[in-house]
Amino acid sequence: MSKGKKWEPDNFNMEATTIWSFPDRGKWATHNGKYRGNWSPYIPRNIILRYSEEDDIVLDQFLGSGTTLVEAKLLKRRGIGVDINLEALKIAKENLNFDLNNNYYPQLYQGDARRLDFIGDKTVDLICTHPPYANIIRYSENIEGDISLCEIEQFLFEMEKVAKEAFRVLKEEKYCAILIGDTRRKKHIIPLGFEVMQKFLKSGFVLKEIIIKEQHNCQATGFWHKRSVEYNFLLLAHEYLFIFRKPYKKT
Repeated sequence: MSKGKKWEPDNFNMEATTIWSFPDRGKWATHNGKYRGNWSPYIPRNIILRYSEEDDIVLDQFLGSGTTLVEAKLLKRRGIGVDINLEALKIAKENLNFDLNNNYYPQLYQGDARRLDFIGDKTVDLICTHPPYANIIRYSENIEGDISLCEIEQFLFEMEKVAKEAFRVLKEEKYCAILIGDTRRKKHIIPLGFEVMQKFLKSGFVLKEIIIKEQHNCQATGFWHKRSVEYNFLLLAHEYLFIFRKPYKKT
């Protein structure tokens, strides 16, 4: 264990309402904000503690820099991480390479969130993931199957496949948590979050919670305040955290 390293947040309390806000992004363990678009570790920590138990299997099929599975390892869950981008996997491996709870080092795969053939039916206890928001942030130049390269209509088509695979691998009565935000096109809102929510409901999930997560990298000051007034639009300062449950199916 690294001398002086912080392994958990200070004064942590689990969230109790449907509004989440983390001005302090979180820098314990190997967490940092260097990977563009990664989420605050407070989010997976809350989800993992509330919706899983020690030794449960936690899946993140959009692994990125590994934030979710760092928390899974810290909290003694058995992680599975998947990303289509080999460079992201390299970063995640580096972030997971700390000397604590090494019996819980996760399984990492270069793979496609739409085709999790290496994961059996009804074997995962919790899904906790942060997919791209269509092509708002492009995570590669030309990796085949990278849905962060898709325009909105195609992105939603592919996310329906993601939802079906999530439903297949998750155990009944277990939970799937997805963080997704909206976008704007031609001065109007595209409700990407609710469109994705509908894909998961269509795949068989039921909706447990809708959580509003405040964004802190969006400040209505200076240049952007002037632009928002000049062009008559509000800055998007929230995301949706959907908590789905896979219902028990009577046989």
